[in-house]
Amino acid sequence: MSFTLRGLAFEDIETIGRLENELFPTDAWPLEMFYTEFFQPDTRRYIVAEVDGAAVGYAGVMVIDTTADIQTIGVLPRFEGQGIGRAMLTELLDEARRRGAETVILEVRADNPRAQQLYARFGFEQIHTRRKYYRDGVDAWVMRLVLAPAEGTA
Repeated sequence: MSFTLRGLAFEDIETIGRLENELFPTDAWPLEMFYTEFFQPDTRRYIVAEVDGAAVGYAGVMVIDTTADIQTIGVLPRFEGQGIGRAMLTELLDEARRRGAETVILEVRADNPRAQQLYARFGFEQIHTRRKYYRDGVDAWVMRLVLAPAEGTA
């Protein structure tokens, strides 16, 4: 199976909102939040993963000063295990480096070992637990990655 990554377009937002509700029914962002994020390109970048022209995943990063925050990563369950999440995370980390980030943080559900393992493979370490962070009472792990400088910079 092959997939492509591209930047989020305005026309994608409603589709991404539907994916969000499917993937994260308890904690889905309201559609307005995606519009708000989209219109902040100076500090945000969102991408879409497509298979055969259909969106199957999305991800976003916010970079302010030297800190990046992975805002979201979601892949439809039937497309998990195909390298889509890994490719999107790689792209977000590359974007963070391009924007001058030195550290990347994220929150991940304490009951999501698949995502935790993905982040750990990239070098993220758990630095904190936010108790009952999610609406259903599940804790969030706060994870951090210290970025190596982008190639060609010192």
